[in-house]
Amino acid sequence: MTHTPFPPPDPSDGPPRVVYVNGAYAPAAEAMVSVFDRGFLFGDGVYEVSSVLEGGLVDNAAHMARLRRSLEALSIPSPGRDAEIEAMQRTLIARNQLVEGVVYLQVSRGVAERSFDWPSAETPPSLIAFTQAKRIIDDPVAQRGLAVACVPDLRWKRRDIKTVNLLPASWAKMQARAAGADDAWMVEADDDGVERVTEGSSNNAYIVTTAGEILTRPRSNAILHGITRRAVLRLVEAEGLQLTERAFTVAEARAAAEAFVTSASTFVTPVTRLDGAPLGDGAPGPITRRLRALYIEMARAEARADARKSAARAAE
Repeated sequence: MTHTPFPPPDPSDGPPRVVYVNGAYAPAAEAMVSVFDRGFLFGDGVYEVSSVLEGGLVDNAAHMARLRRSLEALSIPSPGRDAEIEAMQRTLIARNQLVEGVVYLQVSRGVAERSFDWPSAETPPSLIAFTQAKRIIDDPVAQRGLAVACVPDLRWKRRDIKTVNLLPASWAKMQARAAGADDAWMVEADDDGVERVTEGSSNNAYIVTTAGEILTRPRSNAILHGITRRAVLRLVEAEGLQLTERAFTVAEARAAAEAFVTSASTFVTPVTRLDGAPLGDGAPGPITRRLRALYIEMARAEARADARKSAARAAE
C-alpha cells in the first residue's frame, strides 16, 4: 500500500502551500521529517503559534520569548536566533500569500537512534514551520459563542511548557464534541476535593461574575502562560475592570454572568453554554464583547506595523 504525506491538492485552492523543514522551503506534499526525529517518536519538542492579520505578525516577540523558555526548560538546543526564525516566518507568510491566519513552528530535539536517553547536546534540533489560513476577525463562533463541556484534566504537571504532547488536550476536545459541545474545559479537584477549571483544550479560561469580577487562574505550572492572556489582562487593567487571578470552581462557572477564552488563533471568544445549559443569558456578554473589540483593534495596529517593517526590510 502506498501512503502519501498529504492528500492531493485541490486546484481551486491556488498554488501549493509552501512549508519550511530544517533549512529548506518545499511544497507541503514534498516535505518530510526523519522517522527517527524525537518529536515524532517521543513528542520530544515544543511549538508556538503566532497569529497573522493583514499579512503582519501579532505579538511575535512574546511568542519567541516563550519559545526560548520552553526550549530552556527541556534543555533543547536552539535552532537559531530570533531574527533568523522571524525571517523564516515572514518568508512563509509571503510565499503563501497569507493575509489572515497563523504561523505554526515546532522545534524537536532532533534526529537520533531511538532511546529514552536524550542524545548529546551536539545533536542538531529540528525546526519545521507552516502557515494556516484562518478566519479570526469574522469567525462566526465568536458571534454566537462557544458551547463548552467540562472533562477531567489528564495532562502532566508542567503545562507551562508548550510541548507537542497534545494527545490529552485532543482527547478532551473530542470528549466535548461527543457531548455536543464545541470545546472542553479541563477540570481537576484541588486539595479540598472541589472541582476547579484549569484551562481549555487550547486556550485560557475566564468567567465574569454577576458582580462584574473577572476570574482566571494565575500563572503557574498548572496552565500555559498564554501570550494572548497576557495582552488581554493588560487591557482589563487599562479598562479599570475588576480582576482576580484565582482558580474558579465549576459551580462558579455555571453561575457566571459571562465567560470567555483567549488564544493566539481565536483572540477573545465568548463561552455561552456550559455542560449543555446556557451560561448567563446564553449570549456573548458586554465585557467579553468589549475585550474582543479592544484586542482586535490592538492586534490590527501591531500587525500593520509589523507588515510595514517587513516590507521595508524586503526593500533594502
